[in-house]
Amino acid sequence: MRSSASTLELSGTGLTLNDAEHILLGGIPHLTLAAAARRRIERSRRCLEKLMASGATVYGVNTGFGKLSNQRIGPDDVLTLQENLLRSHAVGRGALLDIGVSRLALALRTQALVKGYSGVSVALVEALLELYNRGVVPAIPEQGSVGASGDLAPLAHLALVLLGEGQAFVIGVNGKKGAPPVPGRVALKRVGLQPYRLQAKEGLSLINGTQVSTALLADALVRARHLARIADVAGALTVEATQSSQRPFDARIQEIRPHPGQVACAANLQRLLESSEIMVAHADCSKVQDAYSMRCMPQVHGTLRDALVHVTRVVEIEMNSATDNPLVFADTEEVLSGGNFHGQPIALAADLLTATLTDLSSISERRVENLVNPDLSGLPGFLTPKPGLNSGLMLVQVLAAALVSENKTLSFPASVDSIPTSANREDHVSMSTAAARKCRTVATNLTRVLACELLCAAQGLEFLRPLCAGKGAEAAYAHIRKRVRPLVQDRPLHTDLDAIEEMIAAGSLLEKVEDVCGKLS
Repeated sequence: MRSSASTLELSGTGLTLNDAEHILLGGIPHLTLAAAARRRIERSRRCLEKLMASGATVYGVNTGFGKLSNQRIGPDDVLTLQENLLRSHAVGRGALLDIGVSRLALALRTQALVKGYSGVSVALVEALLELYNRGVVPAIPEQGSVGASGDLAPLAHLALVLLGEGQAFVIGVNGKKGAPPVPGRVALKRVGLQPYRLQAKEGLSLINGTQVSTALLADALVRARHLARIADVAGALTVEATQSSQRPFDARIQEIRPHPGQVACAANLQRLLESSEIMVAHADCSKVQDAYSMRCMPQVHGTLRDALVHVTRVVEIEMNSATDNPLVFADTEEVLSGGNFHGQPIALAADLLTATLTDLSSISERRVENLVNPDLSGLPGFLTPKPGLNSGLMLVQVLAAALVSENKTLSFPASVDSIPTSANREDHVSMSTAAARKCRTVATNLTRVLACELLCAAQGLEFLRPLCAGKGAEAAYAHIRKRVRPLVQDRPLHTDLDAIEEMIAAGSLLEKVEDVCGKLS
């Protein structure tokens, strides 16, 4: 796997989450095929063609699919079989996936074929690369996959565009990002491409895989990595505003329970709170212990970090795997049927990440309560200078509670569900796509809960002025104040929350903090 600023070479191995992030954000507009991968694809195809010529029965090549695999397909219908497969399986419903996720799914499906175990032609891989490179992004409905035999329905929508069918966004030189999707034939014509004619097995190879589930989880994972650090920033601001102690973040405490995420979070908090005038001012206060939502941040925030390590490993393995069925092993001239299309690794990883993100939203909401409740914070009720006449930030805590409750309902694991399909031939499925979709929703809700905490904590600091917070927390406060003015009397707060959410998503808030205290773990 080799890459430059704008080009990524697909070799079947070496794809990382950082590569996926660049693809999601549109930072890699061009993909190429490694020479060694081309040779593997050619060898695999020759092996398959040799078996076909011998008259051997090969699942999905000269047989039907699933329960219909005992139906032999005649030589004259082999190519029609592949086209019919895509058309019959394109039953997706619901909203369309984000363009970045669909683009990543296209790249990942190509990467899986590039490994050279699918028996497809080099021409098919080149056609997929041309779609990507010319800015044609399949329009893929989000509903319809049970995560085995792969993401059949969404990948069928992806593959139909090759045939000039389905729908696609065109974001290349002749297209405009943000425009609605157009029919596949129109999209191909707009960028100077012709419809591709599928060869034997190629339709099946295009839809047997977990690439939509993986792309969805990769997107959630990229956001989760960012939100882990934002949660530390928000927590540090709350510690300052509530005049809580930084002693629980002492490195000595972490050393005797050395979970890596816990250690990293405590170190972040120490750096964010460094040089705090507020801490010095209340060093001798009578408070003995703070609420768990302040005191136990390393233990709770750290658990997310440890989960991120595991989920990243799962996603990166999946991004570099052959998930087709059957698989062609050219070395021994065998075609083996297996279950690499089953999405259980992705489903379980997504459910784990969902649970940890939900828990992070829960502890953040509790800190919001500590900020707005005068019995807990020692600050004016609901952080308004004139409580009673003004409700202040009362409903911000209500919003956070609503979002956390929604996250809890979304945290029931999809991976423990299974509804048999294909006349019970596919009798255990993973629901990996549903798991990954839920995870993305929870990540969005967490972003909004953290925006609530940042809004409240910044307002809480107003009552402690002229004392300054630690250098990292103060940088976050200053950046928020560039777009959100202090609350003096009631005003619509949704625009303030929009601004902070945008700062989180765009990365500017974290950038300003790390400019003064270094890169956070």
